[in-house]
Amino acid sequence: MASSDPVSIEFMGKTYQVSNDTTLLGALLETGWDCVRGLGCLGGCCGACATLYRLPGEAHVRTGLACRIPVQDGISFSLVGGFPCPKPLYDLSRIEDPRQALFDLFPEVTGCRKCGSCVQACPQGIDVMRGMWCAVFGDFAAVADLFQSCVQCGLCARVCGAALRPFLVAVYARRTQGALLTDRPSALLARVGQIEAGVYEGEWGSVLRGLRADSNQRMADSR
Repeated sequence: MASSDPVSIEFMGKTYQVSNDTTLLGALLETGWDCVRGLGCLGGCCGACATLYRLPGEAHVRTGLACRIPVQDGISFSLVGGFPCPKPLYDLSRIEDPRQALFDLFPEVTGCRKCGSCVQACPQGIDVMRGMWCAVFGDFAAVADLFQSCVQCGLCARVCGAALRPFLVAVYARRTQGALLTDRPSALLARVGQIEAGVYEGEWGSVLRGLRADSNQRMADSR
């Protein structure tokens, strides 16, 4: 097929002709669709364009990010709207037992059925199910490592039959691991202390003077 040949896509029950070298989100912009939600970074980093789609000839529905899924002739899709997934409020400075606090904030977390739906739904390829069990057993370091590429799209929560909120559990685990369960780096603390004591005031002043001189020179050159 020549690159100039359009393809037919179906969005929200309506058919459009679009370029065959774009993404689902690019196709919406191309058609002039008024995108009031689901539009963010356009690069697969923000998770705003979570989508459900079905390829031609397939019975099952797939999940992904519309900005990363290439169009295909006959593809059908819809952007995923806001999903009921309340965020619990917590103050890390008041948490004494991080694992118990996890159960208090996310009581449903122990109900994982090990179905793997969350793993299949994740557009980042994260082993979400393993992450939830690591959280249950208090291995927050493993959770933080597993969810480094999470973009908070919420698709894992949408497909979970046990009503878990995996991406929010992961945020809690990562914050707790960083704030409460990780030794503070002594070298960094020492450097911060030096900065607060004014050890580098002279050098910083020299840098600022240099920046001001460069800025003044550029302004003079532009006149």
